[in-house]
Amino acid sequence: MKRIVTISCLLLMVIGAMSTVQAQKFGYVNSTAILAEMPEVKQMEANLEALQKQLQKKGQSMVEQLQQDYAVVQQKAASGDLSPKQQEEEAKKLEDQQAEIAKFEQDMMKQLQDKRNKELQPILEKVNQAITDVAKENGFQFIFDEGVILYAADSQNVEDLVKAKLGL
Repeated sequence: MKRIVTISCLLLMVIGAMSTVQAQKFGYVNSTAILAEMPEVKQMEANLEALQKQLQKKGQSMVEQLQQDYAVVQQKAASGDLSPKQQEEEAKKLEDQQAEIAKFEQDMMKQLQDKRNKELQPILEKVNQAITDVAKENGFQFIFDEGVILYAADSQNVEDLVKAKLGL
């Protein structure tokens, strides 16, 4: 009798666990596609492109100045107007200018990346909040981003619900 009760309890636990697993609701989104449609992202990209062009223009003028200075030094050296000591000093100045340009390029890339991260953070928070709201409103226990799903039925795609929540 004790054995029948034990087996019955185990059977009830297995059935209960199976019904719990079956009751869980999963969904997925493609957050990259959602972000691509958001006007805030498009505006951010336009702002970053404008800043990048402005910084590139400054970098280009630095390169042009280096080329001009190099041509002047080369011309003076060819005509004999510079002593070997002066040529070394001028070469050092040109190397310093070149190093300054390299540092500017690194700073430019960091500045662009920092600005992108700063502007993207509130947008990502908005998308994540919309995903959370959709999950709660529709009873999803899990929502995955499409980038890590190996298989998903189209019926579990909640991307349209998230876009609707964002007003896209």
